[in-house]
Amino acid sequence: MTDCAVMFPGQGAYLPGVLALLAEDEPLVLETLHELDAAAVRLGRDAPSHLLLDERAPSLADLAATRPADLHVALFAAETALFRLLTERHGLRPRILIGHSFGELVALTAAGVYGLEEGMALVAARDEAFAACPPVEGGMVALAVSVSRAEGLLTGLGEWEVTVAADNSPRQCVVSGPAEALERVRAAAETLGIGATRLRVPYAFHHRTLAAVAEDFARRAAGLRTAPARHVLHSAILGRRLDGPDGVADLVAAHLVRPTRFTDAVRTLYADGVDVFVECGPRGVLSDLVAATVPGVRVIAPLRRRAGGRDVAAALAGVASGVPVPVAREPLERWDDGRTLVPAGPRAEREREEQEKDDIGGVGGLGDDVGDGVRKGLRDGDGAEDGTEGAVTDRAAVVETLRSLYADALGYPPEVLTEDADLEADLGVDSIKQTELFAQAAERYGRTLPADGSRLTSYTTLHALAGLLGTLPARGAGAREVTA
Repeated sequence: MTDCAVMFPGQGAYLPGVLALLAEDEPLVLETLHELDAAAVRLGRDAPSHLLLDERAPSLADLAATRPADLHVALFAAETALFRLLTERHGLRPRILIGHSFGELVALTAAGVYGLEEGMALVAARDEAFAACPPVEGGMVALAVSVSRAEGLLTGLGEWEVTVAADNSPRQCVVSGPAEALERVRAAAETLGIGATRLRVPYAFHHRTLAAVAEDFARRAAGLRTAPARHVLHSAILGRRLDGPDGVADLVAAHLVRPTRFTDAVRTLYADGVDVFVECGPRGVLSDLVAATVPGVRVIAPLRRRAGGRDVAAALAGVASGVPVPVAREPLERWDDGRTLVPAGPRAEREREEQEKDDIGGVGGLGDDVGDGVRKGLRDGDGAEDGTEGAVTDRAAVVETLRSLYADALGYPPEVLTEDADLEADLGVDSIKQTELFAQAAERYGRTLPADGSRLTSYTTLHALAGLLGTLPARGAGAREVTA
Protein backbone atom coordinates (compact mmCIF):
# COMPACT_ATOMS: atom_id res chain seq x y z
CA MET A 1 0.00 0.00 0.00
CA THR A 2 1.38 3.41 -0.99
CA ASP A 3 1.18 6.22 1.58
CA CYS A 4 -0.95 8.27 -0.77
CA ALA A 5 -4.41 9.76 -0.75
CA VAL A 6 -6.59 9.73 -3.84
CA MET A 7 -8.69 12.88 -4.15
CA PHE A 8 -12.01 13.26 -5.98
CA PRO A 9 -12.72 16.86 -7.08
CA GLY A 10 -16.07 18.62 -7.25
CA GLN A 11 -18.11 20.61 -9.73
CA GLY A 12 -15.27 22.41 -11.52
CA ALA A 13 -13.48 19.21 -12.54
CA TYR A 14 -14.73 18.96 -16.11
CA LEU A 15 -12.83 19.30 -19.36
CA PRO A 16 -14.50 18.49 -22.72
CA GLY A 17 -13.03 15.35 -24.25
CA VAL A 18 -10.66 14.83 -21.34
CA LEU A 19 -10.59 11.02 -21.77
CA ALA A 20 -10.24 10.93 -25.55
CA LEU A 21 -6.50 10.21 -25.70
CA LEU A 22 -6.57 7.95 -22.67
CA ALA A 23 -9.40 5.84 -24.07
CA GLU A 24 -7.37 5.22 -27.22
CA ASP A 25 -4.56 3.68 -25.15
CA GLU A 26 -6.49 2.03 -22.34
CA PRO A 27 -9.35 -0.41 -23.05
CA LEU A 28 -10.39 -0.27 -19.39
CA VAL A 29 -11.40 3.37 -19.78
CA LEU A 30 -13.68 2.59 -22.69
CA GLU A 31 -15.06 -0.47 -20.90
CA THR A 32 -15.93 1.61 -17.84
CA LEU A 33 -17.58 4.30 -19.95
CA HIS A 34 -19.70 1.67 -21.69
CA GLU A 35 -20.92 0.46 -18.29
CA LEU A 36 -21.63 3.98 -17.09
CA ASP A 37 -23.39 4.90 -20.34
CA ALA A 38 -25.70 1.93 -19.91
CA ALA A 39 -26.36 2.81 -16.26
CA ALA A 40 -27.16 6.42 -17.16
CA VAL A 41 -29.54 5.42 -19.95
CA ARG A 42 -31.38 3.01 -17.64
CA LEU A 43 -31.93 5.96 -15.30
CA GLY A 44 -33.32 8.07 -18.13
CA ARG A 45 -30.15 10.18 -18.43
CA ASP A 46 -28.00 10.92 -21.43
CA ALA A 47 -24.89 8.80 -21.78
CA PRO A 48 -21.84 10.78 -20.58
CA SER A 49 -19.25 9.35 -23.01
CA HIS A 50 -19.64 12.01 -25.69
CA LEU A 51 -18.80 14.75 -23.18
CA LEU A 52 -15.59 12.98 -22.17
CA LEU A 53 -14.41 11.72 -25.56
CA ASP A 54 -15.09 14.68 -27.83
CA GLU A 55 -13.05 17.87 -27.38
CA ARG A 56 -15.85 19.76 -29.12
CA ALA A 57 -18.36 18.86 -26.40
CA PRO A 58 -20.01 21.72 -24.47
CA SER A 59 -17.84 23.69 -22.06
CA LEU A 60 -18.07 23.66 -18.28
CA ALA A 61 -19.84 27.03 -18.31
CA ASP A 62 -22.41 25.81 -20.86
CA LEU A 63 -23.21 22.64 -18.94
CA ALA A 64 -23.38 24.39 -15.57
CA ALA A 65 -25.81 26.95 -16.96
CA THR A 66 -28.06 24.77 -19.11
CA ARG A 67 -27.46 21.07 -18.39
CA PRO A 68 -26.26 20.62 -14.80
CA ALA A 69 -27.54 17.04 -14.58
CA ASP A 70 -25.40 16.08 -17.59
CA LEU A 71 -22.41 17.80 -15.98
CA HIS A 72 -22.84 15.78 -12.79
CA VAL A 73 -23.05 12.49 -14.69
CA ALA A 74 -19.92 13.43 -16.67
CA LEU A 75 -18.00 14.28 -13.48
CA PHE A 76 -18.96 10.96 -11.94
CA ALA A 77 -18.02 9.03 -15.08
CA ALA A 78 -14.64 10.72 -15.58
CA GLU A 79 -13.52 10.25 -11.98
CA THR A 80 -14.80 6.68 -11.77
CA ALA A 81 -13.08 5.65 -14.99
CA LEU A 82 -9.79 7.21 -13.91
CA PHE A 83 -9.92 5.55 -10.49
CA ARG A 84 -10.39 2.13 -12.06
CA LEU A 85 -7.43 2.82 -14.33
CA LEU A 86 -5.20 3.95 -11.46
CA THR A 87 -5.98 0.99 -9.23
CA GLU A 88 -6.69 -1.90 -11.61
CA ARG A 89 -4.26 -1.08 -14.41
CA HIS A 90 -1.47 0.83 -12.69
CA GLY A 91 -1.54 -0.95 -9.36
CA LEU A 92 -2.04 2.14 -7.22
CA ARG A 93 -2.92 1.13 -3.65
CA PRO A 94 -4.17 4.26 -1.90
CA ARG A 95 -4.04 4.48 1.84
CA ILE A 96 -7.14 6.64 1.96
CA LEU A 97 -9.71 8.35 -0.29
CA ILE A 98 -11.01 11.89 0.12
CA GLY A 99 -13.56 13.89 -1.85
CA HIS A 100 -14.33 17.58 -2.16
CA SER A 101 -18.02 18.52 -2.17
CA PHE A 102 -19.64 16.56 -5.06
CA GLY A 103 -16.48 14.46 -5.17
CA GLU A 104 -17.42 12.83 -1.86
CA LEU A 105 -20.22 11.00 -3.66
CA VAL A 106 -17.76 9.69 -6.24
CA ALA A 107 -15.40 8.67 -3.44
CA LEU A 108 -18.16 6.57 -1.88
CA THR A 109 -18.46 4.66 -5.13
CA ALA A 110 -14.69 4.33 -5.56
CA ALA A 111 -14.48 2.98 -2.01
CA GLY A 112 -16.94 0.24 -2.95
CA VAL A 113 -19.83 1.44 -0.81
CA TYR A 114 -21.88 1.78 -4.00
CA GLY A 115 -21.50 -0.19 -7.21
CA LEU A 116 -21.31 1.63 -10.55
CA GLU A 117 -25.08 1.34 -11.04
CA GLU A 118 -25.89 2.50 -7.51
CA GLY A 119 -23.33 5.31 -7.68
CA MET A 120 -24.92 6.64 -10.85
CA ALA A 121 -28.32 6.35 -9.15
CA LEU A 122 -26.96 8.33 -6.20
CA VAL A 123 -25.97 11.17 -8.52
CA ALA A 124 -29.40 11.05 -10.17
CA ALA A 125 -31.12 11.07 -6.75
CA ARG A 126 -29.31 14.28 -5.87
CA ASP A 127 -30.59 16.03 -9.00
CA GLU A 128 -34.08 14.63 -8.45
CA ALA A 129 -34.10 16.04 -4.93
CA PHE A 130 -33.35 19.51 -6.28
CA ALA A 131 -36.18 19.16 -8.80
CA ALA A 132 -38.61 18.00 -6.12
CA CYS A 133 -37.65 20.66 -3.54
CA PRO A 134 -36.36 23.70 -5.46
CA PRO A 135 -34.52 25.98 -3.02
CA VAL A 136 -34.50 29.76 -2.93
CA GLU A 137 -32.19 31.60 -5.29
CA GLY A 138 -28.66 31.67 -4.00
CA GLY A 139 -25.04 31.25 -4.95
CA MET A 140 -21.41 31.05 -3.88
CA VAL A 141 -18.44 33.44 -3.90
CA ALA A 142 -14.78 32.43 -3.72
CA LEU A 143 -12.69 34.72 -1.50
CA ALA A 144 -8.91 34.93 -1.67
CA VAL A 145 -8.47 34.93 2.12
CA SER A 146 -8.28 32.42 4.95
CA VAL A 147 -11.48 31.07 6.45
CA SER A 148 -10.86 33.00 9.68
CA ARG A 149 -10.60 36.29 7.77
CA ALA A 150 -13.74 35.44 5.81
CA GLU A 151 -15.65 34.73 9.01
CA GLY A 152 -14.41 38.03 10.42
CA LEU A 153 -15.62 39.83 7.31
CA LEU A 154 -19.09 38.27 7.55
CA THR A 155 -19.31 39.16 11.24
CA GLY A 156 -18.21 42.73 10.60
CA LEU A 157 -20.77 43.15 7.85
CA GLY A 158 -23.53 41.56 9.91
CA GLU A 159 -24.40 39.26 7.02
CA TRP A 160 -25.65 36.34 9.09
CA GLU A 161 -27.34 34.66 6.12
CA VAL A 162 -24.00 34.13 4.37
CA THR A 163 -21.79 31.36 5.77
CA VAL A 164 -18.54 29.60 4.93
CA ALA A 165 -19.22 26.76 2.49
CA ALA A 166 -15.69 25.51 1.85
CA ASP A 167 -12.32 26.02 3.50
CA ASN A 168 -10.08 25.17 0.53
CA SER A 169 -6.59 26.31 1.52
CA PRO A 170 -4.91 28.82 3.86
CA ARG A 171 -5.68 31.64 1.44
CA GLN A 172 -8.85 30.54 -0.29
CA CYS A 173 -12.36 29.82 0.90
CA VAL A 174 -15.90 29.93 -0.45
CA VAL A 175 -18.94 31.55 1.13
CA SER A 176 -22.54 30.70 0.33
CA GLY A 177 -25.95 32.23 0.85
CA PRO A 178 -29.02 33.99 -0.60
CA ALA A 179 -28.34 36.00 -3.76
CA GLU A 180 -28.82 39.55 -2.44
CA ALA A 181 -26.83 39.05 0.76
CA LEU A 182 -24.09 37.27 -1.17
CA GLU A 183 -23.77 40.16 -3.60
CA ARG A 184 -23.33 42.60 -0.70
CA VAL A 185 -20.52 40.45 0.65
CA ARG A 186 -18.85 40.20 -2.76
CA ALA A 187 -19.00 43.97 -3.28
CA ALA A 188 -17.65 44.67 0.22
CA ALA A 189 -14.78 42.23 -0.29
CA GLU A 190 -13.78 43.94 -3.53
CA THR A 191 -13.90 47.33 -1.84
CA LEU A 192 -11.47 45.99 0.77
CA GLY A 193 -9.14 44.67 -1.92
CA ILE A 194 -10.04 41.02 -1.36
CA GLY A 195 -10.31 38.88 -4.48
CA ALA A 196 -13.95 37.84 -4.80
CA THR A 197 -15.25 35.66 -7.64
CA ARG A 198 -18.90 34.71 -8.10
CA LEU A 199 -19.06 30.98 -8.90
CA ARG A 200 -21.27 29.69 -11.68
CA VAL A 201 -23.66 27.70 -9.51
CA PRO A 202 -27.43 28.15 -9.24
CA TYR A 203 -27.81 27.46 -5.50
CA ALA A 204 -26.17 28.11 -2.15
CA PHE A 205 -24.47 24.73 -1.75
CA HIS A 206 -23.30 23.71 1.73
CA HIS A 207 -25.85 26.06 3.25
CA ARG A 208 -28.88 25.60 5.49
CA THR A 209 -31.24 26.84 2.74
CA LEU A 210 -30.78 23.40 1.14
CA ALA A 211 -32.13 21.57 4.20
CA ALA A 212 -35.30 20.37 2.45
CA VAL A 213 -33.29 19.19 -0.56
CA ALA A 214 -30.84 17.39 1.73
CA GLU A 215 -33.66 15.61 3.53
CA ASP A 216 -35.22 14.47 0.26
CA PHE A 217 -31.82 13.36 -1.08
CA ALA A 218 -31.13 11.32 2.06
CA ARG A 219 -34.53 9.62 1.74
CA ARG A 220 -33.87 8.65 -1.88
CA ALA A 221 -30.33 7.49 -1.14
CA ALA A 222 -31.54 5.27 1.69
CA GLY A 223 -33.18 3.00 -0.88
CA LEU A 224 -29.90 2.25 -2.67
CA ARG A 225 -27.96 -0.93 -1.99
CA THR A 226 -24.64 -0.48 -0.19
CA ALA A 227 -21.70 -2.72 0.65
CA PRO A 228 -18.78 -2.59 3.09
CA ALA A 229 -16.07 -0.18 1.93
CA ARG A 230 -12.94 -1.65 0.32
CA HIS A 231 -10.95 1.55 0.91
CA VAL A 232 -10.77 3.85 3.90
CA LEU A 233 -12.55 7.13 3.23
CA HIS A 234 -12.02 10.42 5.06
CA SER A 235 -14.87 12.92 4.78
CA ALA A 236 -13.92 16.60 4.63
CA ILE A 237 -17.58 17.38 5.36
CA LEU A 238 -17.89 15.23 8.49
CA GLY A 239 -14.30 15.89 9.53
CA ARG A 240 -13.57 12.21 10.19
CA ARG A 241 -13.20 8.80 8.64
CA LEU A 242 -16.37 6.95 7.80
CA ASP A 243 -17.26 4.18 10.20
CA GLY A 244 -19.60 1.86 8.34
CA PRO A 245 -23.22 2.30 7.18
CA ASP A 246 -24.00 4.94 9.81
CA GLY A 247 -21.14 7.09 8.59
CA VAL A 248 -22.35 6.82 4.98
CA ALA A 249 -25.86 7.89 5.98
CA ASP A 250 -24.42 10.80 7.97
CA LEU A 251 -22.36 11.95 4.99
CA VAL A 252 -25.27 11.80 2.56
CA ALA A 253 -27.48 13.75 4.97
CA ALA A 254 -24.80 16.41 5.56
CA HIS A 255 -23.53 16.60 1.96
CA LEU A 256 -25.59 19.62 0.88
CA VAL A 257 -25.80 21.62 4.10
CA ARG A 258 -22.51 21.34 5.98
CA PRO A 259 -19.27 23.05 4.89
CA THR A 260 -16.36 21.25 3.27
CA ARG A 261 -13.31 21.59 5.54
CA PHE A 262 -10.75 20.54 2.96
CA THR A 263 -7.80 22.39 4.55
CA ASP A 264 -8.27 20.59 7.87
CA ALA A 265 -8.67 17.25 6.10
CA VAL A 266 -5.43 17.66 4.13
CA ARG A 267 -3.50 18.64 7.25
CA THR A 268 -4.95 15.67 9.15
CA LEU A 269 -3.95 13.21 6.44
CA TYR A 270 -0.47 14.70 6.17
CA ALA A 271 -0.01 14.48 9.94
CA ASP A 272 -1.02 10.81 9.71
CA GLY A 273 1.80 10.11 7.26
CA VAL A 274 0.22 10.69 3.85
CA ASP A 275 2.85 12.44 1.73
CA VAL A 276 1.50 11.93 -1.79
CA PHE A 277 -1.86 13.24 -3.02
CA VAL A 278 -3.19 11.98 -6.36
CA GLU A 279 -6.05 13.86 -8.00
CA CYS A 280 -8.56 11.49 -9.56
CA GLY A 281 -10.29 13.76 -12.03
CA PRO A 282 -9.80 16.31 -14.81
CA ARG A 283 -7.72 19.44 -14.26
CA GLY A 284 -5.66 19.99 -11.11
CA VAL A 285 -7.68 22.18 -8.77
CA LEU A 286 -7.33 20.02 -5.67
CA SER A 287 -3.64 19.41 -6.31
CA ASP A 288 -3.06 23.17 -6.29
CA LEU A 289 -5.00 23.52 -3.03
CA VAL A 290 -2.96 20.76 -1.38
CA ALA A 291 0.30 22.33 -2.55
CA ALA A 292 -0.81 25.64 -1.03
CA THR A 293 -1.77 23.94 2.24
CA VAL A 294 1.26 21.67 2.73
CA PRO A 295 4.20 23.18 0.80
CA GLY A 296 6.63 20.58 -0.51
CA VAL A 297 4.23 17.65 -0.44
CA ARG A 298 4.06 15.62 -3.66
CA VAL A 299 0.90 16.19 -5.68
CA ILE A 300 -0.02 14.35 -8.87
CA ALA A 301 -2.73 15.43 -11.31
CA PRO A 302 -2.60 12.86 -14.16
CA LEU A 303 -5.33 14.64 -16.13
CA ARG A 304 -4.34 18.25 -15.53
CA ARG A 305 -4.76 18.38 -19.29
CA ARG A 306 -5.84 15.80 -21.87
CA ALA A 307 -3.32 12.97 -21.63
CA GLY A 308 -2.63 9.58 -23.16
CA GLY A 309 -1.73 6.36 -21.42
CA ARG A 310 2.02 6.96 -21.37
CA ASP A 311 1.52 10.42 -19.87
CA VAL A 312 -0.55 9.00 -17.03
CA ALA A 313 1.99 6.24 -16.43
CA ALA A 314 4.81 8.79 -16.29
CA ALA A 315 2.87 10.96 -13.81
CA LEU A 316 2.53 7.98 -11.47
CA ALA A 317 6.21 7.00 -11.60
CA GLY A 318 7.45 5.95 -8.19
CA VAL A 319 3.97 5.88 -6.66
CA ALA A 320 2.07 3.08 -8.39
CA SER A 321 3.48 -0.44 -8.26
CA GLY A 322 4.41 -2.11 -11.53
CA VAL A 323 3.32 0.74 -13.82
CA PRO A 324 2.55 -0.94 -17.17
CA VAL A 325 3.20 0.24 -20.69
CA PRO A 326 -0.14 1.31 -22.22
CA VAL A 327 -1.59 -1.07 -24.78
CA ALA A 328 -2.09 0.17 -28.33
CA ARG A 329 -5.65 -0.32 -29.51
CA GLU A 330 -8.10 0.88 -32.07
CA PRO A 331 -8.98 4.53 -31.38
CA LEU A 332 -12.52 5.78 -30.97
CA GLU A 333 -14.54 7.36 -33.72
CA ARG A 334 -18.04 8.78 -33.31
CA TRP A 335 -21.32 7.40 -32.05
CA ASP A 336 -23.50 5.61 -34.56
CA ASP A 337 -26.72 6.34 -32.63
CA GLY A 338 -25.61 9.00 -30.17
CA ARG A 339 -24.93 6.39 -27.50
CA THR A 340 -22.89 3.56 -28.99
CA LEU A 341 -19.19 4.11 -29.57
CA VAL A 342 -17.87 2.89 -32.90
CA PRO A 343 -14.16 2.02 -33.36
CA ALA A 344 -12.23 3.93 -35.99
CA GLY A 345 -10.10 2.45 -38.72
CA PRO A 346 -6.60 1.07 -38.21
CA ARG A 347 -4.64 2.99 -35.63
CA ALA A 348 -1.66 3.53 -37.93
CA GLU A 349 -3.83 5.23 -40.52
CA ARG A 350 -5.51 7.39 -37.89
CA GLU A 351 -2.15 8.41 -36.43
CA ARG A 352 -0.85 9.32 -39.89
CA GLU A 353 -3.85 11.55 -40.48
CA GLU A 354 -3.50 13.15 -37.05
CA GLN A 355 0.20 13.77 -37.64
CA GLU A 356 -0.60 15.48 -40.92
CA LYS A 357 -3.02 17.74 -39.07
CA ASP A 358 -0.44 18.48 -36.38
CA ASP A 359 2.17 19.37 -39.00
CA ILE A 360 0.02 22.23 -40.24
CA GLY A 361 -1.37 23.29 -36.88
CA GLY A 362 -4.41 21.06 -36.60
CA VAL A 363 -6.23 21.57 -39.91
CA GLY A 364 -9.20 19.28 -40.27
CA GLY A 365 -12.97 19.15 -40.34
CA LEU A 366 -13.26 21.96 -42.91
CA GLY A 367 -13.98 19.80 -45.92
CA ASP A 368 -11.46 18.46 -48.42
CA ASP A 369 -11.35 21.51 -50.70
CA VAL A 370 -10.98 24.04 -47.92
CA GLY A 371 -8.61 21.81 -45.96
CA ASP A 372 -6.31 21.36 -48.95
CA GLY A 373 -6.31 25.09 -49.57
CA VAL A 374 -5.41 25.82 -45.97
CA ARG A 375 -2.61 23.24 -46.01
CA LYS A 376 -1.12 24.78 -49.13
CA GLY A 377 -1.43 28.29 -47.73
CA LEU A 378 0.31 27.33 -44.50
CA ARG A 379 3.10 25.49 -46.27
CA ASP A 380 3.64 28.52 -48.50
CA GLY A 381 3.54 30.93 -45.55
CA ASP A 382 0.42 32.62 -46.98
CA GLY A 383 -0.09 35.97 -45.29
CA ALA A 384 3.25 35.92 -43.47
CA GLU A 385 4.06 39.58 -43.97
CA ASP A 386 5.84 40.18 -40.66
CA GLY A 387 6.94 36.75 -39.58
CA THR A 388 3.86 36.28 -37.40
CA GLU A 389 0.99 35.98 -39.84
CA GLY A 390 0.66 32.50 -41.24
CA ALA A 391 3.14 31.02 -38.76
CA VAL A 392 0.71 28.69 -37.03
CA THR A 393 2.61 25.44 -37.43
CA ASP A 394 4.31 25.67 -34.02
CA ARG A 395 1.47 25.24 -31.52
CA ALA A 396 3.64 26.08 -28.52
CA ALA A 397 4.71 29.35 -30.13
CA VAL A 398 1.10 30.19 -30.94
CA VAL A 399 0.12 29.55 -27.31
CA GLU A 400 2.84 31.99 -26.19
CA THR A 401 1.59 34.64 -28.60
CA LEU A 402 -1.99 34.17 -27.39
CA ARG A 403 -0.82 34.32 -23.78
CA SER A 404 0.84 37.68 -24.37
CA LEU A 405 -2.13 39.08 -26.30
CA TYR A 406 -4.70 37.93 -23.75
CA ALA A 407 -2.62 39.02 -20.74
CA ASP A 408 -2.21 42.54 -22.16
CA ALA A 409 -5.91 42.85 -22.95
CA LEU A 410 -7.16 41.40 -19.66
CA GLY A 411 -4.59 42.93 -17.36
CA TYR A 412 -3.55 39.52 -16.00
CA PRO A 413 0.04 38.47 -15.28
CA PRO A 414 1.09 36.15 -18.15
CA GLU A 415 1.86 33.28 -15.76
CA VAL A 416 -1.82 33.14 -14.77
CA LEU A 417 -2.74 32.29 -18.36
CA THR A 418 -1.48 28.72 -18.41
CA GLU A 419 -2.25 26.80 -21.57
CA ASP A 420 -4.91 24.69 -19.81
CA ALA A 421 -6.53 27.40 -17.67
CA ASP A 422 -10.24 27.65 -18.49
CA LEU A 423 -10.82 31.19 -19.77
CA GLU A 424 -14.35 31.46 -18.46
CA ALA A 425 -14.47 29.09 -15.47
CA ASP A 426 -11.02 29.92 -14.07
CA LEU A 427 -10.37 33.46 -15.29
CA GLY A 428 -13.87 34.93 -15.66
CA VAL A 429 -13.48 35.96 -19.32
CA ASP A 430 -17.01 36.27 -20.69
CA SER A 431 -18.00 35.02 -24.12
CA ILE A 432 -18.10 38.48 -25.72
CA LYS A 433 -14.56 39.24 -24.62
CA GLN A 434 -13.39 35.82 -25.81
CA THR A 435 -14.80 36.52 -29.26
CA GLU A 436 -13.15 39.94 -29.39
CA LEU A 437 -9.74 38.59 -28.36
CA PHE A 438 -9.80 35.65 -30.73
CA ALA A 439 -10.74 37.97 -33.59
CA GLN A 440 -7.57 39.96 -32.80
CA ALA A 441 -5.53 36.74 -32.81
CA ALA A 442 -7.00 35.70 -36.16
CA GLU A 443 -6.16 39.13 -37.56
CA ARG A 444 -2.58 38.89 -36.31
CA TYR A 445 -2.09 35.54 -38.02
CA GLY A 446 -3.85 36.56 -41.20
CA ARG A 447 -6.72 34.09 -40.75
CA THR A 448 -10.46 34.39 -41.21
CA LEU A 449 -12.80 33.57 -38.34
CA PRO A 450 -14.51 30.17 -37.93
CA ALA A 451 -17.46 29.10 -40.02
CA ASP A 452 -20.94 30.39 -39.18
CA GLY A 453 -22.26 28.99 -35.93
CA SER A 454 -18.88 28.01 -34.48
CA ARG A 455 -18.78 28.59 -30.73
CA LEU A 456 -15.54 29.88 -29.30
CA THR A 457 -16.62 28.92 -25.78
CA SER A 458 -16.23 25.29 -26.85
CA TYR A 459 -12.49 26.08 -27.05
CA THR A 460 -11.92 26.90 -23.41
CA THR A 461 -8.11 27.11 -23.15
CA LEU A 462 -5.22 28.77 -24.95
CA HIS A 463 -4.05 25.34 -26.09
CA ALA A 464 -7.44 24.62 -27.67
CA LEU A 465 -7.60 28.08 -29.26
CA ALA A 466 -4.12 27.63 -30.74
CA GLY A 467 -5.35 24.41 -32.36
CA LEU A 468 -8.46 26.15 -33.69
CA LEU A 469 -6.36 28.97 -35.10
CA GLY A 470 -4.39 26.45 -37.12
CA THR A 471 -7.55 25.20 -38.81
CA LEU A 472 -8.64 28.60 -40.12
CA PRO A 473 -8.24 29.53 -43.79
CA ALA A 474 -5.96 32.38 -44.78
CA ARG A 475 -7.40 35.84 -45.26
CA GLY A 476 -9.08 36.20 -48.61
CA ALA A 477 -10.94 32.87 -48.38
CA GLY A 478 -14.00 34.78 -47.19
CA ALA A 479 -14.51 36.08 -43.68
CA ARG A 480 -17.09 34.33 -41.54
CA GLU A 481 -19.01 35.18 -38.43
CA VAL A 482 -18.30 33.67 -35.08
CA THR A 483 -20.58 33.33 -32.08
CA ALA A 484 -19.65 33.19 -28.47
